Amino acid sequence: MSFAHFNFTLAGNPLDLDKIRGILTRLEDTIIFQLIERAQFAHNPRLYQRGAFQELKDLGFEGSMLEWFLKETEGFHAKARRYTSPDEYPFTPIEQLPQPLLKPIQYPQVLYPNKVNANPSILSFYARSIVPRITRQATLALATLKRANGIVGDEEYEDDGNYGSAGVIDMEVLQAISKRVHYGKFVSESKFLDDPAAFVPHILKPNRDALAALITKPEVERRLLQRLRKKALVYAQDFAPDGEPRGDEAKIDVDGVVELYENYIIPLTKEVEVDYLLVRLNGLSQQEIDDLAGKKPSAAV
Repeated sequence: MSFAHFNFTLAGNPLDLDKIRGILTRLEDTIIFQLIERAQFAHNPRLYQRGAFQELKDLGFEGSMLEWFLKETEGFHAKARRYTSPDEYPFTPIEQLPQPLLKPIQYPQVLYPNKVNANPSILSFYARSIVPRITRQATLALATLKRANGIVGDEEYEDDGNYGSAGVIDMEVLQAISKRVHYGKFVSESKFLDDPAAFVPHILKPNRDALAALITKPEVERRLLQRLRKKALVYAQDFAPDGEPRGDEAKIDVDGVVELYENYIIPLTKEVEVDYLLVRLNGLSQQEIDDLAGKKPSAAV
């Protein structure tokens, strides 16, 4: 796979499904490795509780520590024009971020204009469901250590104080999951352009279930989950200096990684794909819609 797969300014069709699948496969690796990094720290629930840090309140910030990390980091990234790229979505509302300092890049018009953004749902699910599960081993190890030092009861669990280290990794995981989920728009646009006549009636109706059926490939999803499990099993091992697996306990809950994809990332990506399709005809004239409805499909995808 060439680096052109990831660069909108280089030659090639960004809506080529093989190219899109290559990007999604690469993001699997990124997400698994970052989850493994996060799993070495305890849950640290204070990171996700709004108003839990007086230091942030003193700055006039009422959100959580993680939301503050995101806002501060995304502010810098916005100045470097990160969020002008068609595949980047900030967790901080865009109107709260500074304007880019750099001159804009003239990206090709890849996606139809839309405001679909799943980041609020991603952030909530990540903090409430993903983090407690993947940090379970570290949280239990922390409790054992605290009991050995005479700390018992509720104080045994959850918090190891590594807010900065855990929060930085959280941001990286969230950004990777966000990119993966929002790449559903590219999938939808590619499939829509391939056979618009199949989509137009269900967009006009509208019929979410019919649109979801058009974009769903059960066999592709099955192979994805198989591949993901194999990757997680390999990446979660410790290796000896000679490269042989040590046979120690996995560094992350492999079932948890697979279930994250199966029960959340894949379904949410489909929601984004359908939400995108539902606005795909907005602003078009009746003649333009009729032309799309009568267009014959291109080569099968």
